Amino acid sequence: MKNTSLTLLLLLLTLTSCQYFNRQVPDADTLLEKELKSINWNQVDEWPSFDNCDSLTDKTQKNECFLHQLNQLIQEKLNTDTLAVLYPEIDTLQLKVTVLPNATFEFSTQSAQTNPYNTTALDSIFKARLVDFPQVHPAIKRGLPVKTQFVVPVVLNVENK
Repeated sequence: MKNTSLTLLLLLLTLTSCQYFNRQVPDADTLLEKELKSINWNQVDEWPSFDNCDSLTDKTQKNECFLHQLNQLIQEKLNTDTLAVLYPEIDTLQLKVTVLPNATFEFSTQSAQTNPYNTTALDSIFKARLVDFPQVHPAIKRGLPVKTQFVVPVVLNVENK
């Protein structure tokens, strides 16, 4: 009797346990759509940084350090007579800075609508002057390097002589 009841019990457990393995597998497209909706595409996990900003642990301080050093480097490289001669009336430029995933920079003027000057000429000056930057670490989103863009106001130290 014991063997029969034990066999029946095992058979009953075996039959009911199969229901635990019969779960619906979610559709790949549904999972992808749900994951894409959960990602905040306007924020990065880690901002771009220069080597001397990497020691900071606070995200806000690290971002401020990067932007301050970037602005300082841009102003140093653009403080030449070229812009003063071509555009003596310019004192501030809105510069769009793009940090690419391959740790390089791209520079351009913000837009032709807000800048009445020849953006092609300004962009060629930026391309010639804004070179040889220190090593940059690109922004990180979910463990991968991503492209980020900033609009940096560049105050030109133009002195009328």
